[in-house]
Amino acid sequence: MTNPTMQSAQSYAPDPRNDGVEVYVNGAFFPRDRAQVSVFDAGFVLGDGVWEGLRLVKGRLLSVDAHMARLYEGANAIQLDIGMPPEALVGEIWKTLRHNGMEDGAHIRLMISRGLKTTPNQDPRFITGGATVVIVAEYKQPNAALKERGLRLMTSTIRCSTPDVFDLRLNSHSRLNFIQALIQAINMGADEALMLDDRGFVASCNSTNFFIVRGDALWTSTGATCFNGITRATVIRLWREAGGEVLEKDYTLAEVYGADEAFVTGTLGGLTPVTMIDGRKVGTGRPGPVTARAAELYAAYVNG
Repeated sequence: MTNPTMQSAQSYAPDPRNDGVEVYVNGAFFPRDRAQVSVFDAGFVLGDGVWEGLRLVKGRLLSVDAHMARLYEGANAIQLDIGMPPEALVGEIWKTLRHNGMEDGAHIRLMISRGLKTTPNQDPRFITGGATVVIVAEYKQPNAALKERGLRLMTSTIRCSTPDVFDLRLNSHSRLNFIQALIQAINMGADEALMLDDRGFVASCNSTNFFIVRGDALWTSTGATCFNGITRATVIRLWREAGGEVLEKDYTLAEVYGADEAFVTGTLGGLTPVTMIDGRKVGTGRPGPVTARAAELYAAYVNG
């Protein structure tokens, strides 16, 4: 497979400082090559847990309250006791950042599992103690070259799940269907997968939320079968506050193929243009002016 640092929506500029970063595991710090959890941990056994990705920008954690609300709502949905209130967990994130001397340009992956089990099985009653809390903070900046070129998407045969099957508002460690979709896209020469819902309407990408531009309006899915994206919600709010139109609606691949522009949103990358879908150019085949304007609004929000 190709180098992910160049062609993924989650790509970032390499930073040698990350070699010395230490990882938080249940209140202690370890060099990255020695940070570990047990093979009996529920997160390893079955992906039983929730996670968040956050950004540190100029000394502040971007949208931290929204991230904590999403995390604790997800934990509550699966009856996972994190073992501390949100303000205490945010304190542990800051502790990790201070330990590593980080003040700007960092991405934090917060991972919480149900904890250690007596045996590798599905039953949560076999948990022996409290939750496992892991915080990985790394220096990461979005890949500028990818934003200049734009992503190439392929529509996957793997569908996004409906809430009665698996509610994507739950930010779960379980991601196999999205990994399958991404592998399909990579094997077809694309960078990421575009995914449909059970009825054939456009839902999201495998790791990001998806928008198209028609005229000056942004179109995105209803939210029923896509990630509960905090960047997605912020872009929608900023565009509307600037007087623009956002349609949260069902729309088809045919309407995607007729779009003027397209982009994806995510915590690390912010807005990343999409320039090709299923071998077809999106608009001119170059990042467009409406996407650029939306990115400017988001950048102004991020930089405070």
